[in-house]
Amino acid sequence: MTEAIAAFGTLLRIGDGATPENFTTVTEVVEISAPKLALETEDVTSHDSPGGWRERVATILDASEVTFSINYIPTDPTHNAGTGLIADQINKTLRNFQLVFPDPASTTWGFSAYVTGFEATAPHDNKLGADVTLTLTGQPTLA
Repeated sequence: MTEAIAAFGTLLRIGDGATPENFTTVTEVVEISAPKLALETEDVTSHDSPGGWRERVATILDASEVTFSINYIPTDPTHNAGTGLIADQINKTLRNFQLVFPDPASTTWGFSAYVTGFEATAPHDNKLGADVTLTLTGQPTLA
């Protein structure tokens, strides 16, 4: 029998920068893509590499980006240009975020990121929405 967990109930929370920091759930999140964890490598192959096989060394870890879609509510304080994601993008604000999974332990991944993309969509036959990109910096906490 599978031990799969339904993704419904996953939360994206944004920090306020205070000490101690308080986190607020970003409202109306429809879909989230967690950080893409990657390890970069450098080719160190030389003419005397054993058997002519390419050799690599590990270099830098990268948490890349978090992308998510929202039902865009222009007046929502976590979305708007005065206090929310749009304001953070315009002001180049580095924020702490938490991705909280709906497993029994409420597994939480913490990270610092900039809002590097906010694309609102307003199709004539659908809802007002937005696609948002967070670009991570530094080491995330994966607990």
